[in-house]
Amino acid sequence: MYARDVRERVDADRWPDVAAVPDASAARTAVTRRVLRHALDRLPLLVRFPDGTRLGLGGPLVDVHDPVAFHRRIGRSGLIGFGESYMAGEWDAPDLVAALTVLASHAAALVPAPLQALRGLWAPRHPKEQRGTPDGARENIGAHYDLSNDLFALFLDETLTYSSAVFRSLPANWERMAPAQRLKIDRLLDLARVGEGTRVLEIGTGWGELALRAAARGAHVTSLTLSAEQRDLARARIAEAGLTDRVSVELRDYREAAGTYDAVLSVEMIEAVGAEFWPVYFETIDARLAPGGRAALQAITMPDDRLRASRDTFTWIQKYVFPGGLIPSTRAIESVTASHTSLRLTRRDGYGAHYAETLRLWRERFTDRSAHVGALGFDATFRRLWTFYLAYSEAGFRSGYLDVQQYLFTKDAGRTGGAPREAAPSAADRATTAEGDSAR
Repeated sequence: MYARDVRERVDADRWPDVAAVPDASAARTAVTRRVLRHALDRLPLLVRFPDGTRLGLGGPLVDVHDPVAFHRRIGRSGLIGFGESYMAGEWDAPDLVAALTVLASHAAALVPAPLQALRGLWAPRHPKEQRGTPDGARENIGAHYDLSNDLFALFLDETLTYSSAVFRSLPANWERMAPAQRLKIDRLLDLARVGEGTRVLEIGTGWGELALRAAARGAHVTSLTLSAEQRDLARARIAEAGLTDRVSVELRDYREAAGTYDAVLSVEMIEAVGAEFWPVYFETIDARLAPGGRAALQAITMPDDRLRASRDTFTWIQKYVFPGGLIPSTRAIESVTASHTSLRLTRRDGYGAHYAETLRLWRERFTDRSAHVGALGFDATFRRLWTFYLAYSEAGFRSGYLDVQQYLFTKDAGRTGGAPREAAPSAADRATTAEGDSAR
C-alpha cells in the first residue's frame, strides 16, 4: 500500500513518468527480475521484498515495496527507472547514501557483460533538444539554476557556493562550510595568480562569490552565466559589496566571450557542456587567455572506462536534474586540451572526499528544511527527487566512482599540450596539503 499511496499523490501533469507504472512485457520483466536477482545477491546489501524474499550478502537495507512496478521500470528504462521507482515510493532505504554507495562501488559489474556489449540497443539515448548548442545550453542551464534562488539559499551556506568545498580537515560540520568554500575559491585564485589589476574571465558565475573575492583582490572581472536568476542575485551582491566598478556579470554563452584576459576561471562548468562541445569550451578558454596567462578550473570527473561505456546513454540525472550534462574523465580533459589548444596542464589535485562531505551537509540541510522547500511550491515528489539526487551524488564520491579536480593550465606561445609538471603550492594550498593528501 505504501508505494500505491505515494504514487496516488504524484502530480501526473508534472511527473507523468513517475505517476504511471510503464507497460512491459512479461518476458522483459522476467529477464529484468533474473538479472537483478543475480546482481543483488552478490552485493553487500540486504534487499527485502514483501513476500519474504531476501537478496544480498548483508549490509545496508533496501526495502522494495512494489516488486512488479520496480522490475517494470528498470526493465523499461534501466537506471532512469530505478530513480523513478524511488520517486514513486516503490523502494526505500533507511540509509540511502550507504545503499547507493554499495551500488556505485559495483557499478561496472551490475549489468552482465553480454548486456553491456548490447548497451546501444537497450539503453535510452540523449534527446536531441538537450545538446549543448547555444540555444540548448540556455534551456539546460535554466531548467536547473532558474528553479528558484530561494530554493538554493535554503541548503547552501552564506556564500551561495554550489560546488565542492575544500575543508581543512575531515569530517566536516556545517559551521565550517562557508570558510571551506572561501578556501576553495582562494586556492583557485592563487593558482591563477589573481591580484591587483588582473583581468579575469569567469565562465559560470554561480551566485557571484568567486567574482566578489577576485574583485576584492583588485582584479577586474567579467563573469558569464546563462541563468537570469543567478545573474540578478550576483549583481545585487556585487552592488552591495560596492564592487560594481570591478565586476561585470553578463547573460552570455561562453562561446560569446570576447577580449583577452590574464586569468580564466571556471568552477564545475564543464559538466554542463556536453562531450560534443568540450573542444569548443577549451578552445574558447585558450582563445581568451593572453600568452603567459593561467586558467584555473574545478571539474567533477569519472573513470575513463565508465565515461566511454556510458557517454551516449541518457541518465536519470540528465532527465531530472542536469539536462545535457556529462561528467568528463581526467583522460578526456587532458586529451582535449592537448589536441585542441595551446594550454599546458601544470597541476591537478583531487578532492573527492571533500565533495562527499559537502554533499552530506547540503543533503542534511535540505532534509531538515523540507517544509520550507514545500512552502516555496516544490511538491513532495520534487523533494524526494532532490533527496535522491543529493544522496546519489554523495554516494558517487564516497565510492570513488566520482572525483573532483582542481586544474591549473598555463598558456605558452607556440606550444600545444605537454606533460604535467608540479607548480609551487599556493598559500591556500599549503593550508590543506596535509589533509588533502590523506583524503586522496
